[in-house]
Amino acid sequence: MPRSMRADNAIYRSSSLIQTAIEEIRRTVTRPWVIMEICGGQTHAILRYGLDQLLPPEIELVHGPGCPVCVTSLELIDKALEIASQPEVIFTSYGDMLRVPGSGRDLFTVRAEGGDVRVVYSPLDAVKLAQQNPNRQVVFFAIGFETTAPPNAMSVLQARALGLKNYSVLVSHVCVPPAIHAILGAADNRVQGFLLAGHVCTVMGYHQYPEIARQYGVPMTVAGFEPLDIAGGILETARMLETGKVEVANAYPRVVTRAGNQAAQTVIAQVMEVCDRKWRGIGIIPQSGWKLRQEFAAFDAEERFSVSSIQPSESPLCIAGQILQGLKKPPDCPAFGELCTPEHPLGATMVSSEGACAAYHQYSRGA
Repeated sequence: MPRSMRADNAIYRSSSLIQTAIEEIRRTVTRPWVIMEICGGQTHAILRYGLDQLLPPEIELVHGPGCPVCVTSLELIDKALEIASQPEVIFTSYGDMLRVPGSGRDLFTVRAEGGDVRVVYSPLDAVKLAQQNPNRQVVFFAIGFETTAPPNAMSVLQARALGLKNYSVLVSHVCVPPAIHAILGAADNRVQGFLLAGHVCTVMGYHQYPEIARQYGVPMTVAGFEPLDIAGGILETARMLETGKVEVANAYPRVVTRAGNQAAQTVIAQVMEVCDRKWRGIGIIPQSGWKLRQEFAAFDAEERFSVSSIQPSESPLCIAGQILQGLKKPPDCPAFGELCTPEHPLGATMVSSEGACAAYHQYSRGA
């Protein structure tokens, strides 16, 4: 890591600067507020650095559905398992997905049973595998929010340019704004302010959010992932809540602009189109996902492998859906830390590197 980057990280992890921000939050708040961080990466940072324990009692943080592994529907997990079990397939995925439980097993189990399941670090790694194995079908599990959509779309364009007939993607892309609509529009919603995910806004900007903020009367702040970024985002949101302002602030200007990355947005629009998407534990959120456009249907793994008749079965003990909507926290689950652990998970939130249950388990925030 370059010295300048290490210095920047040190600034944003400075205990004195963080404490200054916390003290300012204490001076600012005069009544209780519920703020949701939408991103699982922020959830882990909050617990890792103990921000939840430093904040004044008036600020309650609840955790949103911003973990792409956690919200990938059980149906798609089961489809991935069926495809990965086929002998002609090399199934590729990011490492997080291998431990995510389907209806009865996970991708690690498929690999142990002889399936060719491989961890890759980029969808372009999967494209290379397709080039190197012309007699095998290579499938990439394309999950994620807006952040990972550009490289996943680029992999399809690259495969088409190379004339590859043995590469396809199992698409499970979801989008943040419709999820915020679903949370704020629910009858039991408790969220009064939002921390928006900095990496999503890096790609998409934050021009979509002011209208949502005005519709529900809820202020929002774009925040990063270092502890000082998050503390600054909470402070900005608390100030708006206390003064009655309903705006969208950008507390991550070193990375995020209002318009976002136009080139990345163009690539997404070229390859994908908006669709309804089922979120694990939550259900269908209209217009909340992306799928391949019809002209790229030849690269759609669901069509190539005909896996549309899957009947999933979720654990009745898992309350991940309520956790992902900010209605409950991991220790509220009777299975947390006992029947559900990282070694024997009942749901994705216990095994994903961005899952709220995994964060509480790792940083000992049990009941």
